[in-house]
Amino acid sequence: MKRLKAAYALSRTTPAGVEEPILGVPATEAKNRFGGVLAKVEAGDVVAIVRHNTPTAVILPVAEYRRLAGAASRKLDLLTDEYDALLARMQTPEAGAAMAAAFHAAPAEMGKAAVAAARRKHG
Repeated sequence: MKRLKAAYALSRTTPAGVEEPILGVPATEAKNRFGGVLAKVEAGDVVAIVRHNTPTAVILPVAEYRRLAGAASRKLDLLTDEYDALLARMQTPEAGAAMAAAFHAAPAEMGKAAVAAARRKHG
């Protein structure tokens, strides 16, 4: 196994927050020496399978996979919570009245409101 060429180099951030390169192994070598590749992964390494100097797959320890999958799940949960809070704010009587007023506003009123909002935003 070797480090990948700079143009195709991959790296990972360890659970300790350290950036480290990922080892690369040609696909043929991975097929012929899968036990050795698996031993590296069992030892905690992440291995990229390379075909024609291009990484095509990554083998990683289950703990690393669970950490990555859990991080994505936490981000999705956070986005869901933010969306739910935004939706709740949009469903208040005040928000409904504001939307009704906007739909019934004349173009000149909409222009004034847009200018006022821009001034508030940009001070």
